[in-house]
Amino acid sequence: MQEIVLGDVSVTRVVEIYGSSLPPATFFPEAPEDAWRENESWLAPDFLDPSANVCVSAIQTWLLRSEGRTILVDTGAGNHKERPDNPRWHRLDTDFLGNLARAGVRPEDVDLVVNTHLHVDHVGWNTRLDGDTWVPTFPNATYLVSKVEFDFWNPANDNRPGGVSGWQAVFEDSVAPVFEAGLVQLWEGSSHTIDRNLRLDLAPGHTPGSSVLTLASGGDRALFVGDMLHNPLQFVEPDTNSCFCEDPAEARATRRRVLGEASDTNALVLPAHLGGHGAAEVVRKGDKFAIKEWAAFSRLQRER
Repeated sequence: MQEIVLGDVSVTRVVEIYGSSLPPATFFPEAPEDAWRENESWLAPDFLDPSANVCVSAIQTWLLRSEGRTILVDTGAGNHKERPDNPRWHRLDTDFLGNLARAGVRPEDVDLVVNTHLHVDHVGWNTRLDGDTWVPTFPNATYLVSKVEFDFWNPANDNRPGGVSGWQAVFEDSVAPVFEAGLVQLWEGSSHTIDRNLRLDLAPGHTPGSSVLTLASGGDRALFVGDMLHNPLQFVEPDTNSCFCEDPAEARATRRRVLGEASDTNALVLPAHLGGHGAAEVVRKGDKFAIKEWAAFSRLQRER
């Protein structure tokens, strides 16, 4: 089962890739020295492969159906993209659109795309290759992006992001084409209401314009947190950043604030990259957090 229902909203997990990622020390250079060993019993094998000394991650999209609209939260790495600086995502040829179709959605059915931020593995399927031209994959959708995030990554603004390489190409093939097609809505301020169930809030740190999508419907709550955390080690070690955070101090503060909110409101936390059961509820444990319960999604089978 890759679909759950929260209040009046259905949430479906659509997977693009699930497998080996970076070595823990590379991915999370700030992690306490013994953290991986102390938590290995439950991190392996879904989130850590100790024998190969690599983290295990998914690239996936959250498909939401709310108030009659079909909504995608992040769009993965995409096919046929030139990513020489990111060999794992260079010229991919995955069946993501087939997986989306098996979830009952054609590209033309999508009403809204939420990009929590504009990193390479969150915007790839914004566009597809048509001959030699990048065109919007979801031609009837509005693409929601925070203006802060758009302006930060826009090469015309002469910024120098520090957390990733090859970002200009990502903007040019996966962001600019949908903007030029008139499909991008740049939302401003600290929050943006989508409908009575869904709201976007700025959650800076990983990137300046990263956002969290809050679902509140009936008695259910969920937080789609993008890359606020990449690995469930960060539930129990919330001061641990990934190597891709643009503002480490702000990223730590945001993670603690959002996890505190999740604990206090019994909200399901849905990061972008967790394999296994994909999401969890958390509780406070001293000045840190612990996993209360995994989500009801079926456990993913890892690709080798």
